[in-house]
Amino acid sequence: MKLSVIVTAGGTSSRYGNKNKLLEKIDNKEVILYSIEAFLPFNPAEIIVSSSDSLKPELEKLTKNIPDIKIVKGGNTRQASIYNALKVCKNPDIVAIHDAARPLIKKEDIQKCIEKAIEKKAAIVAVRAVDTIKKVDETGKITETPDRNTLWAVQTPQIFDYRLIFDAHKKLEGLSFSDDSGMIEYLGYDVYVTEGSYSNIKITTKKDLFIAREIIKNTIL
Repeated sequence: MKLSVIVTAGGTSSRYGNKNKLLEKIDNKEVILYSIEAFLPFNPAEIIVSSSDSLKPELEKLTKNIPDIKIVKGGNTRQASIYNALKVCKNPDIVAIHDAARPLIKKEDIQKCIEKAIEKKAAIVAVRAVDTIKKVDETGKITETPDRNTLWAVQTPQIFDYRLIFDAHKKLEGLSFSDDSGMIEYLGYDVYVTEGSYSNIKITTKKDLFIAREIIKNTIL
């Protein structure tokens, strides 16, 4: 089973601050290196990083010793960045798409998602919602309280049959879906959840970086 990995690093880190969050260090290693190296035990045929122009020179230096890695130009949206990466994939069986800002993904959670994607063609890592969720209209009035047992918080990786996700991006090019599984759902295909870990946080602010450092320090991961 030939696996390609796409790591999305095209964001601007505008909510984080002056420094690119992906270059911040956790236990003396850059955030993005954690996110890339998490997939190395699965022997991917290639790792493709979709990067902003400003980040590319630093990424080239950081990843020079990682085999079968390439860096491609990101697009104006996350969706466009991933499509750019999909277009240079070497026809894998499955492709894993992972946020560079999720450095704490566990090996066993990747493994479960790969197995489900091989079986079902589309699988994502997610965790059960722990808070009660309210649906609210434009006036601020609550219109619905969905059953929390049916709600999941989406993470990455999201792993798909390569032709399935490539064709979805081709058909829906120019739109702006918030995640790849939403594209597959929109086209009428089934997507399955594998349960992940609450430690697989996305680093958006400096507080998130502090939490990630504490998780590593206390070996909760």
